[in-house]
Amino acid sequence: MTSSSLQNLRVAIVGAGPAGIYAGNILTNSVVESGGTVAIDLFESLPAPYGLIRYGVAPDHPRIKGIVNSLHEMLDAGTTRFIGNVEVGRDISIDELQERYDAVILATGAIRDAALDIPGIDLEGSYGAADFVAWFDGHPDVPTEWTLDQREVAVIGNGNVALDVARVLAKHAVDLRSTEIADNVLAGLEASAVTDVHVFGRRGPADIKFTPIELRELGEVPNVDIVVHDEDFAYLEGLVPSNNQLKVMLRILQSWRTRESTGASRRLHLHFYHSPVEVLGDGKVEGLRFERTEPTGEGSAVRGTGEFREIAVQQVYRAVGYYGTPVIDAPFDEKAGVVSNVEGRVKDAAVTGDTEAPVIAGLYATGWIKRGPVGLIGHTKSDAMETIAHLVSDVEGGRLSAPTVDGDVLDLLEEREVAFTTWDGWLALDAHERELGANHLHTRERVKVVPRDEQVAISRGALVP
Repeated sequence: MTSSSLQNLRVAIVGAGPAGIYAGNILTNSVVESGGTVAIDLFESLPAPYGLIRYGVAPDHPRIKGIVNSLHEMLDAGTTRFIGNVEVGRDISIDELQERYDAVILATGAIRDAALDIPGIDLEGSYGAADFVAWFDGHPDVPTEWTLDQREVAVIGNGNVALDVARVLAKHAVDLRSTEIADNVLAGLEASAVTDVHVFGRRGPADIKFTPIELRELGEVPNVDIVVHDEDFAYLEGLVPSNNQLKVMLRILQSWRTRESTGASRRLHLHFYHSPVEVLGDGKVEGLRFERTEPTGEGSAVRGTGEFREIAVQQVYRAVGYYGTPVIDAPFDEKAGVVSNVEGRVKDAAVTGDTEAPVIAGLYATGWIKRGPVGLIGHTKSDAMETIAHLVSDVEGGRLSAPTVDGDVLDLLEEREVAFTTWDGWLALDAHERELGANHLHTRERVKVVPRDEQVAISRGALVP
């Protein structure tokens, strides 16, 4: 069996979000700089590319979605072939990919909610933030309707996802009409009965995981009052912010303490030092029970004070982190929620980081499925660089085997009657969504097509825009 080389290298990447696209771009540049050539196939379970940038960023954040422009350029360069609407593990196995490619990179991300193990968390009216985000971002695999018939809502978490969920819940639908929000989502938000959104964090104001821009934007939402509580700021006396970002965020929070109520029809309450212990209710959510916490004096650690409080709410959204989705036939660390790996080389082990376990030759991981759901886009790039460096080193060191099956993988998918989509198909869907936006009653950049079958039909030319 001939070893792989940087000449005519063939690589499959599973996942067309930023992690997968960046990995493909970095690999292409690395191989070309070394005088080699590479052909990359980018497999995606959804009909459209961009992953969480398309289905995980709130529709009122077009600035963040601007990163799509650079991702578009990478895919439009022609060195990476996009193959959408293909579920690896169902439509084609990892083994079948490894037979056809020198290397396979898993970049499937983390799309499920991390668990919050407290009594009552499964009551009717208790949701994972990821499901709500998928709904308001028009994900094709979630129900098209979301019930917002309650006045008081809680969001548990102090990260950007919690802030996105709270802002969308508190914001008036009229202020979302100019975004790319799907029509079914806009209709759901227009019918919302929400008046008060409560955001709870276990730690204090100095330990929030928001970004300054998102926090500042929160205070600029029209006809929404921000409510903070003086007791949550007592531990800030004498605190010297460790960096400028924290300094800015604390200044924003402090300014809200003295801001007068405008009598807005909706309110967004920020609560700190509240650790959830139980969701209350008889069959459905009726409230939350918290233990008040305090700093231990050791970094950001907190401890319970023994003081318990109950707050009436009728819906709960937990935004305590994401959890990776296992890839069929790839070793998965259930505790960490990642593919078992060491620096991106997938290990045949149940625990990631097990340096004694053997490497699965030619199988790699990058992004959140590699390191867990932490870090921003910049981390994704550096993460991909580490994985690609190991891949190239393995090729140059003769540690990989050449493909054993010839032929185009598209022929296999055609034979199995998989309705895969392509880059040209995405361009057709993209143009269709932009046309819907231009012709909409409320002119916007695009209106997302939500149903999967419609996306596939437009992408494959069966449904002419």
